[in-house]
Amino acid sequence: MEIISKANSVRISPKKLRKVANLVRGLNVNKALNSLSHMDEKGASIVLKTLTSAVANAGNSDDFDVDMNSVSVKAITVDEGPALKRFRARAQGRANRIKKRTSHLKIVIG
Repeated sequence: MEIISKANSVRISPKKLRKVANLVRGLNVNKALNSLSHMDEKGASIVLKTLTSAVANAGNSDDFDVDMNSVSVKAITVDEGPALKRFRARAQGRANRIKKRTSHLKIVIG
């Protein structure tokens, strides 16, 4: 049985979020929660919140027996979400485009 939790359009670039997700992928849920709570990265708090939601989803599921020692992080996918397009003023009346990237995070535990 697999339990899924998602966070869509999170205001962090996918490259930065993948850096944190790669450290947690395949770990036991208890170890993953412990390591995420001690990281200083911005993405760690986002992944921690989504992983906590996945654990809560597992607790509320009737089909899934929750034994936290045997549950592991099966998959974490970080996809690119819609980018916010902004402009920055430059010299001589010109403007440069700035893309503020967002991410879609999906965590599967089981």
